[in-house]
This record gives sequence, C-alpha cells and structure tokens, in this order.
Amino acid sequence: MKTREFIRHCDDARIVEAIKAAESRTSGEIRVFVTSRRRKALIMERATARFEKLGMAATRDRNAVLLYFAPEERGLAIVGDSGIHEKCGPGFWEEITRDLGAQFAQGNFTDALLDGVGRTGDALALHFPRRPDDQDELPNTAQRD
Repeated sequence: MKTREFIRHCDDARIVEAIKAAESRTSGEIRVFVTSRRRKALIMERATARFEKLGMAATRDRNAVLLYFAPEERGLAIVGDSGIHEKCGPGFWEEITRDLGAQFAQGNFTDALLDGVGRTGDALALHFPRRPDDQDELPNTAQRD
C-alpha cells in the first residue's frame, strides 16, 4: 500500500484525540510515526533509530512509546523505552503488533491505530499513573517523513 493511501484512510484528528486521552491517565508519552521510505534495515532497527531521533528517550521516567508504520512494506513496529519495556516485556508489544497487523490487513487503518494507542495508554496508565506535576513532554501529532 502506498503511504499516501494509508494516510488518506487515517483520521488524524481521532488519532491525536486518542493520544491525548491516553496520556491524560499517565505520565507516559505516545507517538505515531508513518514512513514512506523503503530501506534495507529491519523495521525494528529503523523504528528504534526514529525513536532516538524524535528524542523519545529523554522522558523523565523513560516511558515513551513509538508506534512506527511503514505502509509500503506492510510493516509496523512498536518501541517502548526502557521504563515501560521493563514493566510489559517483549510479549506485550509483539501481541499488539500482531493484532494491529491483522486489522491493517482488513483495511481498518484508523481503528487499528486507535486500538494500538488505547492499549499502549492502558499499559502506561497501569505502570506510570499521571502525577500532579506531569507535563506533556512530546508532541501528540502523527509524524511522517
């Protein structure tokens, strides 16, 4: 699938609202990134590099999560920083990635993204509840290249 087609089928406003709602319950941070580039590196390597480039490892509690999508390759990856990854483990991220992939295959792009954001927000809220002094450390808008 072409990236433009993927983006056209996604409702950015609903995704941003889902991120805001999820982050209202946690000190964690969630970002969505969609790439149009095809590269030889494995998708997880690219997602991890993008995580670093977006400054997501700089959150106070190391509890940021990136949902990374490469529609032209039909690929996706989820990268959780060390704080949240220690709490959830790789099985949690693999399960979400598998479920989102199945939803994308059915053409449910926005719903899949909303599900991924919601489930990530639930995990963050469980392990990193919102604090009185919490600040939104990262932008909520979906990023693209």
